[in-house]
Amino acid sequence: MIETAIYGKTVDDQSRCVYWHLPKDVIAIRFKCCDKYYACFECHQELSSHPLEKYDLLDDANKHLIICGVCRHEMTFAEYHDYNSNLICPNCRSPFNPGCKLHYHLYFQNPPPAMC
Repeated sequence: MIETAIYGKTVDDQSRCVYWHLPKDVIAIRFKCCDKYYACFECHQELSSHPLEKYDLLDDANKHLIICGVCRHEMTFAEYHDYNSNLICPNCRSPFNPGCKLHYHLYFQNPPPAMC
């Protein structure tokens, strides 16, 4: 099986990067403009040569937009968000960073409000 690539200035094989590298920083997000998973917004901006284009969470509800860096399980935003309330991967149960919700607006059009 071919492993899905995660792009960015990664520091390990679980999608942590030079910008986000705490133990729970293990998701990557697919960008519409290049159809690639990047470790974070900053990695995409620094390493790509094209304008950022965000997925619309209403129009693109059935697309896999999030990947777990630990097990490479791909999720729709709804799958991620449903499980994100528990802050775990639905496949391998790895914990996710709760602070990611504060950055949804950088990645997606029509994001849900960030709840504290």
